[in-house]
Amino acid sequence: MSTIIVTGAAGFIGSAVCRYLRQNKIAKVVGVDKMTYAATKESLDSLKDDPDFTLVEADICNGAAIFEMLTALNPIGIMHLAAETHVDRSIDRPGDFLQANIIGTYALLEMVRNYLRIIPEDKQKAFRFLHVSTDEVYGSLGASGSFTEDMPYAPNSPYAASKAAADHLARAWHKTFNMPIVISNCSNNYGPFQFPEKLIPLMITKALAGEKLPVYGKGLNIRDWLYVEDHADALYQIFSRGRMGEKYNVGGAAEYKNIDLVNELCKLLDEALPQSAHRPHKNLITYVTDRPGHDERYAMDFSKLNKELGWKPRMTLPEGLKKTVNWYLTNRSWCKDIQLRKYSGERLGQLPVGQK
Repeated sequence: MSTIIVTGAAGFIGSAVCRYLRQNKIAKVVGVDKMTYAATKESLDSLKDDPDFTLVEADICNGAAIFEMLTALNPIGIMHLAAETHVDRSIDRPGDFLQANIIGTYALLEMVRNYLRIIPEDKQKAFRFLHVSTDEVYGSLGASGSFTEDMPYAPNSPYAASKAAADHLARAWHKTFNMPIVISNCSNNYGPFQFPEKLIPLMITKALAGEKLPVYGKGLNIRDWLYVEDHADALYQIFSRGRMGEKYNVGGAAEYKNIDLVNELCKLLDEALPQSAHRPHKNLITYVTDRPGHDERYAMDFSKLNKELGWKPRMTLPEGLKKTVNWYLTNRSWCKDIQLRKYSGERLGQLPVGQK
């Protein structure tokens, strides 16, 4: 059986990709992860007894370790998801994002380039590299329209800028060095095992504790929501069948205002917890100072992906939110452990007093 390397394997989306590849018996999987704060081995528990899955703790910036891994494993490709991803944290510590997302991607591309030089021509032609990115590289939309693959980049946060730079590196290494690279850009993901600094799990965990639910600004910012298991499927289709040198947008066809999404989560919690002392949970909603540079609206046109590879999301947002809420309700110990060890739900990404 062939081997695929997945970087960022213990992260939210990376772990979903690993589970997808093994559940469908597509290939042996070697997951690589630096095991930063957002990585959780628990997200890979379903694979711990799988002889065809291995998790390696390594930093993609460590070129020697990555090159040694490539030559030892002879993989058919890499699905590159390793990244720092939280916008608020990028405001607090932009240097971490430049290091992981730009330098890390550069180091990985160079090691793959070196590896391709020393393997037989037939294996070079079969090798594939998927660089996974975000819709935030495109900037912000107005009231209408959607992001298409040919739109110019206009990142508005340190996170988005770092991912835009990584996208450009991937494109340049394809064009200059003829490396077999394909790029994907996705909308906001949600689902089980998402680290509770992100909107949906943060609202759920705070509501369960009876804490205030902080909504930025007036809650009118709009996001397109993509269920993580649908995304994992899309990524494999792009990795295995996408045209090299191309970009593919991945979206959930589910645009919601942030305040409407939070209200929907509150309703689901009211239904699931009829005895809760915090019902109605919408009374916990509180409006807080907006995030600096907060993009107004994202929407993805994924017609290219649908036309070329036949992919479309299967999960509707109402169904996906219900599944997600139920997962967090039945996995409260996972959340509590993270809150004790890593993140207690504090506000991130606030500029110092006097800065705007």
